[in-house]
Amino acid sequence: MNIKEMVMDGRKVRFLYYKLGELWYATETGFKFPVPIADCGDGAFLAEDKAILFMRYIRKHADYLAAAQRDAQGAETAPQSSSSSGQS
Repeated sequence: MNIKEMVMDGRKVRFLYYKLGELWYATETGFKFPVPIADCGDGAFLAEDKAILFMRYIRKHADYLAAAQRDAQGAETAPQSSSSSGQS
């Protein structure tokens, strides 16, 4: 599901929990993402709110997950280095 589908048609996000300086939310589609407390300023973060207001955080986390997946796939296909024992 793309980001626009997660936030369109008045969809909502719901607060899940706080951990290590981040507020964790989930979209109605089940996508979970963090909102750093450092970004909160004096804003009010509700238990339920319009998903479109959180699009920045949803996109950032989706990009992070995609990059992590690419890195993991690259590591799986990288050739294994062999170490020599140094014995003759």
